[in-house]
Amino acid sequence: MISGSHSAFLLTSRWHDEGETTLLTYWWQTPRGPVRTVITQPVVCFIPAVAAERAQNAATTLGWPVTVKTVPMRSFDGEAAAACYLPSGLLYRWRDLMREQGVVCREVDIRPTDRYLMERFVYGAAELHGHWRQGAHFADIEGVRITPTRYQPSLRCVSIDIETSFPRNGEPDRLFSIACYQPHESLVLMIGDPDQSNDEVTLVADEPALLRAFLTYIQECDPDVLIGWNVIQFDMDFLRRKYHQHGIAFTLGRDGSELQWRVPANQPDRIYLHIPGRVVMDGIECMRNATYQFESFALNDVAEHFLGDGKLLHGDDRGGDIERLFIDDKPALARYNLKDCELVWRIFEKADLFNFMIERAHMTGLPLDRMGGSVAAFENMYLPRLHRAGYVAPNLGEGYSAEKSPGGYVMDSRPGLFEHVLVLDFKSLYPSIIRSFKVDPMGLVEGLAAYEAGSATKETVVPGYFAAQFHQQRHILPDLIRHLGERRDLAKQQGNRALSQAIKVIMASCYGVLGSDGCRFYDTRLSASITKRSHDIIQQSSRWIAQQGYDVIYGDTDSVFVWLKKSVTNDEADVIGKQLVRDLNVWFKQELQAQWGVESHLEMEYETHYRRFFMPSIRGEETGSKKRYAGLIETAGKAEMVFKGLEAVRTDWTPLARQFQRELYRRVFFAEPYEDWLREQVNALLTGQRDDLLIYRKRLRRPLPLYQKNRPPHARAASLLDAWREQQGLKPRFSDRGGWISYKITINGPEPVEIQRSLVDYGHYLEKQLAPIADAIFQFTGDDFLRIAGQQLDLF
Repeated sequence: MISGSHSAFLLTSRWHDEGETTLLTYWWQTPRGPVRTVITQPVVCFIPAVAAERAQNAATTLGWPVTVKTVPMRSFDGEAAAACYLPSGLLYRWRDLMREQGVVCREVDIRPTDRYLMERFVYGAAELHGHWRQGAHFADIEGVRITPTRYQPSLRCVSIDIETSFPRNGEPDRLFSIACYQPHESLVLMIGDPDQSNDEVTLVADEPALLRAFLTYIQECDPDVLIGWNVIQFDMDFLRRKYHQHGIAFTLGRDGSELQWRVPANQPDRIYLHIPGRVVMDGIECMRNATYQFESFALNDVAEHFLGDGKLLHGDDRGGDIERLFIDDKPALARYNLKDCELVWRIFEKADLFNFMIERAHMTGLPLDRMGGSVAAFENMYLPRLHRAGYVAPNLGEGYSAEKSPGGYVMDSRPGLFEHVLVLDFKSLYPSIIRSFKVDPMGLVEGLAAYEAGSATKETVVPGYFAAQFHQQRHILPDLIRHLGERRDLAKQQGNRALSQAIKVIMASCYGVLGSDGCRFYDTRLSASITKRSHDIIQQSSRWIAQQGYDVIYGDTDSVFVWLKKSVTNDEADVIGKQLVRDLNVWFKQELQAQWGVESHLEMEYETHYRRFFMPSIRGEETGSKKRYAGLIETAGKAEMVFKGLEAVRTDWTPLARQFQRELYRRVFFAEPYEDWLREQVNALLTGQRDDLLIYRKRLRRPLPLYQKNRPPHARAASLLDAWREQQGLKPRFSDRGGWISYKITINGPEPVEIQRSLVDYGHYLEKQLAPIADAIFQFTGDDFLRIAGQQLDLF
């Protein structure tokens, strides 16, 4: 047994009771290998101190191991608090008992393992002090003491993927193969004749042998992390059902324990896994957490975007192709299976997902496999500071909500074609408002107390909205935002893009958390004091810019679009833009100091110069649209078209419409002829030359049976496809959870592309796809789609 300290990175955590004792189990990655620490720690919740004696008597009468102690803390309503220490298994029974006696329990829902680390400011990494006892596969540290540190782990990862039979009614699912990939080695396990194994594939006799071989590989390879694409909801779910079917323990845990899973009652189509000592990270969820957005998160589409590479099998009958390869060409199936693993690995590296998730853990304490988790991240950072300030956090629903907070400000736009429009953008507007105006849950409590006590002055309190008052000195969130901003600036200087992006996501989520009724700090006085303040700031900025002789033709959340109303060069536009933001920032500093006695952290930046700019009107009206525009910018001497919210970048419009808009608007912006080109496009459509561009791709967000009244076109197409699949003996695709459907509009209505039989309704695409796009901009050029295309239409 060796004593000392060891840097470690958190992999997984869990808690359970042994008798009247709660044990917190953490698994860590260290330079010396995996480590397990087990800590004895009761769970804690809080009640009003006035009920402490009554609560202790109730526990004693029932013989429950609960200890109630008064603590130097109070709730947001000012009541002194007492802490209740007890085993985790009693926690919710204790809460219910207190509720029956009219006593409110707070902070019941905080995970014991999270609380233990956050109260010690341990986020992601820790220094483990204690006695190291090395076992065969991992070490235990006894008498451990945990302190915060920063440690960049070198994680051992394996990318996995399975191939299965195609689901058919009345036929059991079959597992064909499991591929495991690391850059330096790979393995494909597949059912077949073991004597036919070769360098590409290891063949085993049957499914039980395949499942056991996979467990053997994991035990020998001993990865910290398993990655894949939809790996939890498909691969791991399929595997756990197979292990159960064959009566084989799915012992993926580093301590030889079985994989644990749960299916929430309110999310029956979601599965959550826990593997002691190992993390399963899904590529799709990691991409979303890192704020990547794609029209489709299909592996092939994302791989094409990042890598210029793709899967080895394509087409609509990929399931049939896989089954044929399994029968006729197992090495080819092995290559296909392994290629998917390789693509996932390369995407993780190219998108820097490993580092992003590690840095997110360093900043928030969220484990690597925790997807979403904005509320949990906020609480991990906020609660320890709140407790040290002497407060207990409120329960859900205790905040003020009588008035609803508005969203971001979007001003009415001025429609038209413009030359020389500048975009000025506030850098991190909502976080800057939080810092400048001291918006904070605890600061609200302290500010209201000072206001009600008659001690509020401009030096001590900043007024918010819905009668909010925020304390100038006693607050948490403004300082936390400042700290995050400084860390992000340093990360940028050091070229740490993963950390910079992680902090950006965290900072952006602070407003969203405070405005979410799923957060214990939800209070519309907080969210309104951010959004309504942003409305005022954008409106004040617009008035100030107008005083400088320019017109603000649009404003959106944190940006204003400024029409210069004169012809300028790119350099002259840049000079004007930089001067405007310099002067406006100075004005805000003076204004905030004079009116509220606060330092302004608002920072307007000059973002873009549009040489030409188009703001459409709402279809059929003269009013300008919102969040929809196009413009022409120049970067490094190269002209580039930018589309926001228009059909060219909307996935619910066909590729035909998107391509048509991009080229038509480009011609208008560059003053190139477009009438002959437009007629050619119409002719190509009507003669069937654009049929491959007529596909709509939309998502059913609910199971198909829930679309009962006024079924939209994509639901009707999905219904046709599911009916056809049932005729073929295949399982319906949309009956349980919805999904994506691709279809065309035919003379007989919408039909899925897989089974389209009717002729295309070209009139629909002319009227609903091309004409609206053209007439939106022709309104300002004096042209008309029907006039230009009319002669061509007469031919059909």
